[in-house]
Amino acid sequence: MFVLAHLSDPHLAPLPKIRPFELASKRGLGFLNWLRRRRSVHRAEVLATLVADLKARAPDHVAVVGDLVNLSLSTEFAPARTWLEKLGGPADVTLVPGNHDAYVRAAADLAQRHWGEFMAGDDGGGGFPFVRRRGPLALIGLSTALPTLPLAATGRLHSDQLARLDPLLSELEREGLCRVLLIHHPPIAGVNHFRRLVDAAPLRELLRRRGAELVLHGHLHRDSLVWLPGPHSRIPVIGVPSASGAPGRGDDPAGYNLYEIDGAPGAWRCTMAVRGLHDDGPGIDELRRQPLFG
Repeated sequence: MFVLAHLSDPHLAPLPKIRPFELASKRGLGFLNWLRRRRSVHRAEVLATLVADLKARAPDHVAVVGDLVNLSLSTEFAPARTWLEKLGGPADVTLVPGNHDAYVRAAADLAQRHWGEFMAGDDGGGGFPFVRRRGPLALIGLSTALPTLPLAATGRLHSDQLARLDPLLSELEREGLCRVLLIHHPPIAGVNHFRRLVDAAPLRELLRRRGAELVLHGHLHRDSLVWLPGPHSRIPVIGVPSASGAPGRGDDPAGYNLYEIDGAPGAWRCTMAVRGLHDDGPGIDELRRQPLFG
């Protein structure tokens, strides 16, 4: 059995010291939102509790699906690298970026510069989609992270990722691997217009034709499971809460998932264990266990 951990949206706190000129952009509104609300939601002590619980489970691999930082300040990225290394080395942790990791154009290359080893495929190259083969899995990393206008948090599969994903899904199926897509924005319908994945519909159509075994995302800060049609069976699309989310603040409290995967090509089995905080309690527990397929 291979155990994959899935967490998202740590929004590492506290913010570093901010120089006034850095707020002369979308960051200014983001900073006001941090002061007004988000600093009470994203708590370092909550994240530390979650990471300690995850480490105690000793998963075979960890997938982090974006939003490590808050305002894409130049001084946020190195501490986020240090936090990633607490989860494991680049061979044991796979990352895809979120919209907060590309908050403004000035930060366009910072995620790759600081975290590139966690976002590299087996061939060592950069760019998206990338593929990492771990045990029976093919982890496929996609990026929906682009700077957006103030008050918007949309994503898009930029740089012809959809075109390159199409033959890749077929190739990995022929290799007999369990295909796991990692993406920050969920490719589902019904997401708020200002938080949606702009090209969700073409991605859903691609998945309908080519298939995948799992799609793991973040962004919405809630525990969710949506099923999409695939060529042979339904595809589970799964979101997790913010890994630093304090209870009682509107979103689901902090949590992460474990996927226990075994079986063989054409007959994969997967059970999801949802672990997280209770609304009224400080500890991390298994909240539910659910077979997904097989």
